[in-house]
Amino acid sequence: MSELTKKHPIVRMFHVYKRYGAKNALADVSLDIDFNEWVFVTGPSGAGKSTLLKLMYRGETVSEGQILVDGSNLIRVPQGQVPMLRRKFGVIFQDFKLIQTKTAYENVALVLEVAGLKPQLVRKKAQNVLRQAGMEDKMNQYPPSLSGGEQQRVAVARAIVGDPKIILADEPTGSLDSRSAAIIMDLLKGYQSRGATIIIATHDKEILSRTNQRIIYLENGRVMDHGMRTDVERNE
Repeated sequence: MSELTKKHPIVRMFHVYKRYGAKNALADVSLDIDFNEWVFVTGPSGAGKSTLLKLMYRGETVSEGQILVDGSNLIRVPQGQVPMLRRKFGVIFQDFKLIQTKTAYENVALVLEVAGLKPQLVRKKAQNVLRQAGMEDKMNQYPPSLSGGEQQRVAVARAIVGDPKIILADEPTGSLDSRSAAIIMDLLKGYQSRGATIIIATHDKEILSRTNQRIIYLENGRVMDHGMRTDVERNE
């Protein structure tokens, strides 16, 4: 990917507000996130990190302002076209959101089946990404029989199997042991190297202290900082 392409924004936010009743979850947020960029979003609990991610894939709608994703203005996307819009994204949820009655393999394969891939290709891609996630031996197990770290690895595999342009991760390492966290971060780095944009909401000070990537710091729904830095002393 050329340097010029990397500097071209894939997500643009213009004076975005999100209100729940009289409370601003986000207030006057303006940001650009580039193609193939890796960005961390951090800040205290309740600062608006999860809300920011939800607005990007139209899990929530803005109260005011505009968001452009890969050239599409989200407020102009008809509801019927939202599922197609979401194919640009791979979303890793904090609470996994795995289908409890489907195996690890079936949870991952479903993404490809919905996209209309041929069964042989579905099987190949789903099995390959589960191997990368270290879940080769547990493909046929159901989520209730897996540990939290194993469920998170399945959730990551599901998010990346469709080769999305943008991967959104909400606290992907929040409750994981160091080995599971390392596997997940390595998986995401692999997909960034293939051109994906990675946006991670996290409280993980260890990860933030080691990164040389951009950190967006939110407080009370407002962007307080969005530079390249490793000083996270004020993060909670």
